[in-house]
Amino acid sequence: MATPNILKGLFVAESLYSDDQTTDQTNIKKIKDDKASSTVAKNEIEETLLQKLTSTISAKVSRKDVFINVPERPRVTLRISPNVTQGQVRKWRKEAGEETKNGMDATKFASLVIGHTCTGVIFGDEEVHDDDGFAITFGHDQMLAMTKTTRPIPDAVRAFFGLDPHVEAAALAVLDAAGFGDTIEPNEDPTMRSSTN
Repeated sequence: MATPNILKGLFVAESLYSDDQTTDQTNIKKIKDDKASSTVAKNEIEETLLQKLTSTISAKVSRKDVFINVPERPRVTLRISPNVTQGQVRKWRKEAGEETKNGMDATKFASLVIGHTCTGVIFGDEEVHDDDGFAITFGHDQMLAMTKTTRPIPDAVRAFFGLDPHVEAAALAVLDAAGFGDTIEPNEDPTMRSSTN
């Protein structure tokens, strides 16, 4: 009869040993799972940052319209889209005669800048539209009629402003608004934390 008790004791001892081993294995598995979930969480953060960067870089960069008063025309303002590319500027410079023997005509270049970036005319505090609801720009028949010109650029632009120096000043303002006058300064590494020890 003693044998079953001994066997019973062995089973209990083995059972205790097995539980400890199972507990150790469970703890090891838990540590591995914690490390894995920590790595997954870190990867999720990195993916989230990558997704944020992708979203930011994928978005179209566009500058807001600017408004230029016409000095010799009271209450007249041009709505200008300053979204100008380097390629457009090169094209306009070439059209203004940059590569010719006489060189570039500054007023013609300025007229090209104004004529191509104007998206509307404001009189007082309202934008002017034609009978069909379209904004008046330098290519519009109504603009040609009011300036008594046949060519939008440079004739209508020059007639609209009245003075060539104002056309050139307005073009410089447009190019500034487009970012051609911007300066970009180097920055410190934003990932480096300063220590306060």
